[in-house]
Amino acid sequence: MYTVLFFVIIAILVLDFALESILDHLNGKNASATLPAEVSDIYDAEKYKKQQEYFVANEKFGLVSGVFGFVVMMLMFFLFGFAFVDGLARSWVNDTILVALVFFGILYYANDVISLPFEYYKTFVIEEKFGFNKMTKKLFAMDTIKGWLMTAVLGGGIIALLVWLYEVLGEYFWLAGWALMSFISIFLMMFYSNLIVPLFNKQTPLEEGELRTAIEEFCGKVGFKLDNLFVMDGSKRTTKANAYFTGLGAKKRIVLYDTLISTLSTEEIVAVLAHEIGHYKKKHTMRMLFISLLNSGVIFYLLSLVLGSYSQPCAEALGVDVNSVFAGASDYADSTRLFHLGLIVFGVLYTPISTLLGIGLNVLSRKNEYEADNFAKEHGLAEPLAGALRKLSMSSLSNLTPHPAYVFFHYSHPTLLQRLRNLKK
Repeated sequence: MYTVLFFVIIAILVLDFALESILDHLNGKNASATLPAEVSDIYDAEKYKKQQEYFVANEKFGLVSGVFGFVVMMLMFFLFGFAFVDGLARSWVNDTILVALVFFGILYYANDVISLPFEYYKTFVIEEKFGFNKMTKKLFAMDTIKGWLMTAVLGGGIIALLVWLYEVLGEYFWLAGWALMSFISIFLMMFYSNLIVPLFNKQTPLEEGELRTAIEEFCGKVGFKLDNLFVMDGSKRTTKANAYFTGLGAKKRIVLYDTLISTLSTEEIVAVLAHEIGHYKKKHTMRMLFISLLNSGVIFYLLSLVLGSYSQPCAEALGVDVNSVFAGASDYADSTRLFHLGLIVFGVLYTPISTLLGIGLNVLSRKNEYEADNFAKEHGLAEPLAGALRKLSMSSLSNLTPHPAYVFFHYSHPTLLQRLRNLKK
């Protein structure tokens, strides 16, 4: 039987899908707009044609995969698929923690198996056609298996701990859950590159030479202590170039993709790193971490309210027979038995808040990116950074004319045109 909460859930999902569809449509229409003068020379006629074809291919792929995912989600709700999976889990195990683990395990792996053909097509058809893919089918399979195993260990462990904390602490669960996820977030920020990345990629210290000397000289000039400078074999999967900064304090690390080193000049790489160091110097990393942790606390508090007062309506909205769930239970109000179902409903109900927060975080992130660019500019690296940005956009066939609305909702970085104009000020 469909409840009022059920239709609220459906309305949120439909509105979210409609918003994303409108933004994608606007972005698609704007993709072929006349290039502004500042970026008109990035692509020659042949390269620009290829970029447009790449954009259209990804747009069509996104449309098909998005509609497919939306239809599957609608079927899961209208046909009470979550109730079916819940019943399946309860028929196999009795323990509350095990029920949650089996429930989310079935959903995760079923979704991943359904998504595999799309991932395969994206990698071995679209990326292959446009010369980006370097991944072998064996590596694709190994990445998938490793991802499944890592999710089982980390994801399963986190879910088990959250359910246990809810069983033990009840209304104060949100504080312990917040503390747990905060610890995990900081731990991964500190050790992600040491523990997770090596499962998929090889990282080696940047060898002595012109590039390392230039980087160390710049770090010395701006007072940035850097002991961990690594190169990652990103070329085993893609030709696209990248670099990232991770860690805090003594554990901070800069990782360059080997594709970045082969694409940019030494001065341009130093400019890119100057941008990353700018984030650290301007304390963007710590501020964004603080905001993330604060957001996590709000999420757990709201979740505790939903689980405490509305766990049964949440379960009923998913089509679960609450009476059968509590049959033989000593305490009918023991909402722990419905914890995993409450998480599903809360995830949907939180979507509008998540969208609004995402917009705010993107606005702040774009501001941070300008400040990091300005840090590089203040140290005489405006031109090399601009050159690096242009090369990276060209090598990845980036869309140079995204629609302003799409940028507002989804871009964590300013557009290439905006960054180039800022660097020229």
